[in-house]
Amino acid sequence: MNNNLEEKRIALLPLRGLLIFPRMSIHLDVGRDKSIRAVDYSILERGSLIFLAAQKEFNVEEPTEDDIFTIGTVAKIKQNLNLPNGRIRIMIEGLYRARVVEYIDNPNHFEVIYEPLAEHPGLGIETVALGRMVLRMFNTYLTNANVPVPEAATALLSAEEPDEISDLVASFLQIKLAERQELLEILSVHERLERLYSHLTEEAEIYEVEKVISERVKRQMDKTQKDYYLREQIKAIHKELGERDAMFSDIMQMQERLDELAAPPEVKEKIAKEIARLERMPGSAAESVVIYNYLDWLFNLPWLTETAEEIDIERAERTLDADHYGLEKAKERVLEYLSVQKLVGKLKGPILCLVGPPGVGKTSLAKSVAHSIGRKLVRISLGGVRDESEIRGHRRTYVGAMPGRIIQGMKNAGTINPVFVLDEIDKINSDFRGDPASALLEVLDPEQNNSFSDHYVELPYDLSKVMFITTANSVHTIPKPLLDRMEIIELSGYTELEKLQIAKNFLLPKNLEAHGLNKSRLKISDEALRRIISEYTREAGVRNLERELAKICRKAAKIIVSGGQKNISVGEKNLEKFLGKPRYRYGLMEKENQVGAATGLAWTAVGGDTLTVEAGIVPGKGKLILTGQLGDVMKESATAAFSYIRGRVREFAIDPDFAEKNDIHIHVPEGAIPKDGPSAGITIAIALISALTGRPVLRTVGMTGEITLRGRVLPIGGLREKVLAAHRAGLTTIILPKENQKDLEEIPAEVKETMNFVLVEDLDQVIAKAMVK
Repeated sequence: MNNNLEEKRIALLPLRGLLIFPRMSIHLDVGRDKSIRAVDYSILERGSLIFLAAQKEFNVEEPTEDDIFTIGTVAKIKQNLNLPNGRIRIMIEGLYRARVVEYIDNPNHFEVIYEPLAEHPGLGIETVALGRMVLRMFNTYLTNANVPVPEAATALLSAEEPDEISDLVASFLQIKLAERQELLEILSVHERLERLYSHLTEEAEIYEVEKVISERVKRQMDKTQKDYYLREQIKAIHKELGERDAMFSDIMQMQERLDELAAPPEVKEKIAKEIARLERMPGSAAESVVIYNYLDWLFNLPWLTETAEEIDIERAERTLDADHYGLEKAKERVLEYLSVQKLVGKLKGPILCLVGPPGVGKTSLAKSVAHSIGRKLVRISLGGVRDESEIRGHRRTYVGAMPGRIIQGMKNAGTINPVFVLDEIDKINSDFRGDPASALLEVLDPEQNNSFSDHYVELPYDLSKVMFITTANSVHTIPKPLLDRMEIIELSGYTELEKLQIAKNFLLPKNLEAHGLNKSRLKISDEALRRIISEYTREAGVRNLERELAKICRKAAKIIVSGGQKNISVGEKNLEKFLGKPRYRYGLMEKENQVGAATGLAWTAVGGDTLTVEAGIVPGKGKLILTGQLGDVMKESATAAFSYIRGRVREFAIDPDFAEKNDIHIHVPEGAIPKDGPSAGITIAIALISALTGRPVLRTVGMTGEITLRGRVLPIGGLREKVLAAHRAGLTTIILPKENQKDLEEIPAEVKETMNFVLVEDLDQVIAKAMVK
């Protein structure tokens, strides 16, 4: 081998997480077998010279040539010591930079051929000045960082040459390994000093920022400690005096809760003032209990806490469909509201008012809305509420004062954006204690409820993020200003087919589970369910239907437990065994055409029904007798129909003197039930004409419409419920005002297919269709 190459041949020691600069002295512990053999070879064969290069990755246990940097430092081993654990400790001194030219194949240790790297001296006086600046900055760095000067760095204090300064400063500067390697590979002394000055400047800036943060934290800690010591002294003083130790403990806890409370600044300021009042007050003062309760409410109210809702329209639609059969219009409106809220992110929520008969699912629909979007649910019933303070609360001056139901509901929800259900809003009343409906105006107005005022809380409370849903059986009893703030969604009664599906898919499985039964133990046929719907319940909703199914389940459970039968089937024939005789007979159409009797259609709070109007002519002096508990509006309709007929006696071929010789008696059966409304006008008129002319009324015809003195037929309400009642009764032809044509869209398709709808504008058209020719 060439002698020159032989001289450049040297053992290589890979270093983990460490890099050695020229002029740097340091102790190293060597533990890897390959590294120990490299040290031994260097001492015995190479005059204690060894090549030191850093590993690229610290966690590589057995590095290869590719894992080691090519530029390193040639160093001299000054001392070596064998340690008890098999390691050796060496003291080395860096001599000069060098580059690996070639690795020599040696199985015992790394061995390389290297070449020394010559350094560029610099730019004369400018480089010398830069070296002194680096040295001064490094001394400042050691002082600021409170780092003790290492013994090996004493040479640095007397260093004058720029290259010596650069290497010694780089040795002791706490920077990353990659940055240290970059400094080692820079051969220009001037450029190396510039890089060091940049690192030292950056470290000085970091130190200044740390100093500011440290002082800020120290001031906060000092204030906290000071407050703690003062409070402890106050407690000690009052303990010595035997005063209110427990009370001061509570005050300290309130102070801590106030610091952690998430609330607007004005709320925290109010709480702080009340705590200060309580602190100055004698423990025996009666008002201290009032302040305690008041503070407890303020602490427990959600001021800023908000539930993170997840509006997924598809999931919401699935939830609503799974919980409710039908109610398509109401579900569609709820989904529209949620869609808009998802698009805009924030919406002043409309106040939805679900109006419909009892038992159609108003409250449960509101619960499903809350469940579908992940919000908390709060429900309060307003039925029978007469006191305004129920809504706004009592002032704190009253004994036993407390917030109103709105604030109580918000506290129970624990969040500022729940779904708030106000049940039975049509049943609130007013008396000498105030008008609760007027108090609700502020609650349900999206423009005002961001600062709702409760008499007890005495602070504006934000209700703008609450989704309010109200329920009512009728809009007629809701005060007009309150009604104006709500969007009405009408929930009509169910058809017989809808009730059948609800019973099969919802009510029956629910009651089977509640009574410990299953489908194999108790079976109820569709025919039996239809009979329960038509003969054992009389409602627009399904609440009584559920009660009847529960009754069957209870009787079946008793039979099974007593050992009578293991499996029970309920059909149309044995239904009376479980429920007894049928309780209701829905108004059925007459078996024959009748003279002086017409079938009308009525709306009731529990849905629609058929109504037979009877007219009789008896000798008398022209009196109009009305019976059957008729209301004022219905009586006026009868008077209008009577006047219309008297004006057209010639056209109807009626004796012109009939009114002077006879009394006219109009009766509506089921007299125990009050009846009112104008929609029976044409029915009364047809019954009267039939009685006076002797022409029978067709038994398959039902009718509804208001009549005027000129015989015009005006529109009515509740058409869907009335048509469903007619369908149940078996009527095939329905006469209704032409202006109600738009309402036919609400009629279920299966009902439309079996009925003939006649749209009329005057009574002549009604006579042509309703009476036998």
